[in-house]
Amino acid sequence: MPVITLPDGSQRQFDHAVTVMDVARSIGSGLAKATLAGRVDDKLVDAETVIEQDAHLQIVTAKDEEGVDVIRHSAAHLLAQAVKRLFPDAQVTIGPVVENGFYYDFSYKRPFTPDDLAAIEKMMQQIVAEDIAVKRFLLSRDDAVKFFKDQGEAYKAEIIESIPANEDLSLYAQGEFTDLCRGPHVPSTGKLKAFKLMKIAGAYWRGDSNNEMLQRIYGTAWADGKELKAYLHRLEEAEKRDHRKLAKSLDLFHAQEEAPGMVFWHSKGWTLYQQVEQYIRNKLRLNGYHEVKTPQVVDRSLWEKSGHWDKFGDMIFTTHSENRDYAIKPMNCPCHVQIYNHGLKSYRDLPIRMAEFGSCHRNEPSGTLHGLMRVRNFVQDDAHIFCTEDQIQQEVSIFIDLLFEVYKDFGFREVIIKLSTRPENRVGDDSVWDKAEEALEVALNNKDLDWQLQPGEGAFYGPKIEFSLKDCIGRVWQCGTIQVDFSMPGRLGASYIAEDGSKQVPVMLHRAILGSLERFIGILIEQHAGTFPLWLSPVQIAVLNIADRQAEYAEQVVRKLEKQGFRTIIDLRNEKIGFKIREHSMQRVPYLLIIGDKEMDNQLVTVRTQKGEDLGSLSIDQLTERLGSEIEDKK
Repeated sequence: MPVITLPDGSQRQFDHAVTVMDVARSIGSGLAKATLAGRVDDKLVDAETVIEQDAHLQIVTAKDEEGVDVIRHSAAHLLAQAVKRLFPDAQVTIGPVVENGFYYDFSYKRPFTPDDLAAIEKMMQQIVAEDIAVKRFLLSRDDAVKFFKDQGEAYKAEIIESIPANEDLSLYAQGEFTDLCRGPHVPSTGKLKAFKLMKIAGAYWRGDSNNEMLQRIYGTAWADGKELKAYLHRLEEAEKRDHRKLAKSLDLFHAQEEAPGMVFWHSKGWTLYQQVEQYIRNKLRLNGYHEVKTPQVVDRSLWEKSGHWDKFGDMIFTTHSENRDYAIKPMNCPCHVQIYNHGLKSYRDLPIRMAEFGSCHRNEPSGTLHGLMRVRNFVQDDAHIFCTEDQIQQEVSIFIDLLFEVYKDFGFREVIIKLSTRPENRVGDDSVWDKAEEALEVALNNKDLDWQLQPGEGAFYGPKIEFSLKDCIGRVWQCGTIQVDFSMPGRLGASYIAEDGSKQVPVMLHRAILGSLERFIGILIEQHAGTFPLWLSPVQIAVLNIADRQAEYAEQVVRKLEKQGFRTIIDLRNEKIGFKIREHSMQRVPYLLIIGDKEMDNQLVTVRTQKGEDLGSLSIDQLTERLGSEIEDKK
């Protein structure tokens, strides 16, 4: 007679063993219809899983994040079944869930075409309409190997042969199709209503370039058609906002094969970069940071002492000179400790806040490089705070205030916060971890911030808080972080004299707000679709004359604006004014100043915004007052 305890604390008693679906039916037909799976005593299971003893149960539906994962997992099987129906000679390999969807890898005698993709998706819809029950069963490893070999599925048999012989394996059958899988899966194919196949790509079997190249079909699946439509709209928006395309049309930067993962900044792009860097530099200065500069190339021994040589391995670019090995620095932290170590420190000197816009290099795999979002050469708004254990909470609190101020100025209002606590493998005493984790938690709670706990996800050297931005189309970008480090200062010989005269090791707080400047600028480009707020725009004002006789006055206007610090260009070309307006509007210039005879005679300018708004005729003083206020307000 199992007693089932539901999430709200209510209980249901049964006089016989029941399935998750039975419990859902006992609650209501609507819930039963929506049930995809269940969580029994914290284990995710199929809806037909039998519960024989007392248990805690959560019914999982498409409204739950786990429910959407079940849908995507099942959609991968649906894809494989459709492929096998249309192309019986195709062999299935693996089909996992990925962010926003799923994929399945196939071996087939010819490349799949876009027409094939359309046919496969149509067949998937047909299988959904058939509403085929999905059933789980177990086989021994050897029986499972035989089962798939008999079906001609050599890849699946190879996977199973690598599993220990004493294990029973979980298989799922839906009609004529059976696949190896841990599950859980939806009760029937009819539950899969919102999906779309996206693209075909190549993938080596087991990720080894020595093996056969397989065909990977990507798809996306969602709880309902509304969510699918919203996702596809976000993809369309992301395509329009692709920072690489905008960089080309706006002449911001480029990349080329001679320097993979490194950026060639053009004049306008570098102006944007400098605006971001100078902004954050000023913020750090006003918040008690001292900017430093450390070498680009440092002897291998320092990186061995810090632990980075072993941690980063092949990701470190190296060079050699006079029988010594050097690393092109992958990060700034060990070098900052060297500056800290230069001279005796007292507790009275702490905290010390040290910042550097240091150029770092990491040998990221070429296949992962992506515009500004993933590069090999990058600069961080990197800083390290050397403090006592008792100062951690206060320093974290001050940092949080600064971080939110910066994000607000850049136009980001929604910030996702996660606290990552001690991992299993770590350094430092538990008492110190207790103190550090409590300090981070208290700092967050004192700000009345919503945050999520990530148990065991901290670094080996200390807990951390991660700050992620949600952009205008719902994408999440992890940018800011503050990490407590108990390890590196001691490994590199950092110390201070405590109030009692003893020699102590300082705590090191690693912190960044923007993260990589390159990546953050990529995010900004896509957030604003290249139409930056006035304070960030590489070109703020374009002065356009209608006829040659206004050229001299136009040049006077430009000189006045430039003296007041506005980034201004002039267009004196012998072109129609409409053509000039269109061209500079497409270049996302925020303000266009049009000068004709009337404006010249009255010492005015006619002001037009990039969006097409006509502000009428203004004097230069009226214009600069307006623009100055807009820049100050970071609008």
